Amino acid sequence: MDCGPERAALLLAGSYEQILFGFQLKAQSWDAEADFTHHAHTASLTAVAVNNRYVATGSKDETIQLYDMTKKVDHGSLLHHDGTITCLEFHGNKHLLSGGEDGLLCVWGTKKWECLKSIRAHKGHVSSLSVHPSGKLALSVGTDKTLRTWNLIDGKSAFIKNIKQNAQIVQWSPSGESYIVVLGKQLDIYSLTTASVSGVIQSQTRVSALKFVTESVIAVAGDEEVVRLYDTNSQKCICEFKAHETRVKALDSFQTPQSHVLATASSDGYIKLWKLDLEKLQNSPLLLGKVSTSARLTCLAVWLSNAGEEPKEESKQCEGMDRFGTSSRREKRYIKCKDYYYYYY
Repeated sequence: MDCGPERAALLLAGSYEQILFGFQLKAQSWDAEADFTHHAHTASLTAVAVNNRYVATGSKDETIQLYDMTKKVDHGSLLHHDGTITCLEFHGNKHLLSGGEDGLLCVWGTKKWECLKSIRAHKGHVSSLSVHPSGKLALSVGTDKTLRTWNLIDGKSAFIKNIKQNAQIVQWSPSGESYIVVLGKQLDIYSLTTASVSGVIQSQTRVSALKFVTESVIAVAGDEEVVRLYDTNSQKCICEFKAHETRVKALDSFQTPQSHVLATASSDGYIKLWKLDLEKLQNSPLLLGKVSTSARLTCLAVWLSNAGEEPKEESKQCEGMDRFGTSSRREKRYIKCKDYYYYYY
């Protein structure tokens, strides 16, 4: 019997009703207890991101709100975007990246919470962004039908790929050796070594959420109540299960000593936790617990109480973001990520 996480975890869900919900998962139990409800914004929430210490939320009200989870206090707001905040992602403890409908991609330093770099990333909206595990590269997609690679060492464009459609989601794999771009019902799998499509997965409905469960297994949700697990190597569906009564809006996952847990949030107002057996993924996941918010949920994240733990090698991986280059010389340079190189001018 799985008796729950060894350390406390917090389920965080944003809603159309402008509320951020926090539910505490007690150690050794999957019972979710209401921890807080916070009227976080003046418009619906669109994104939520977490690191070891902070929670950041984005909204249609054009602001990013910050919360210090170690002190359980509001930590202020970030004002820079001129439009809806569409995506947020932390890299380690030192940086937060944000994208918006104004086409900007911003890099924020968490030490002083200043905008280190504001990049005009897309001619249209920034729909999604994802940071490479090394912290040296980021990918973004927007409504200008491009996939863009960014050098986070100097904040400049490294590569632009025309993809002929507007993509909604981009996400690196845990190792950073591949990434996925979602275009409606289609998921294109790219290899880092070739920067080209190595496989395609066709979903039955428009994809609304994507999460890597392992390096080669992804959880996919769309405009329906079903969640599907796919093998990115074979592009085959491993299993599918009915997760909610209405469409699934967001996914997240986390690891416990006993199991891998997938969290789902839906328009039906429920957050649910599912136990995945990584050795038998063809079997439907076991429902561990659920909690109702009575709200229309839009985004989801899981915060684990490991504040104070520094990711290994983080200082070396992230230090480039703190000193963006200003040189305008046009010369051939490269970025090394793992054993691969991105060349750019």
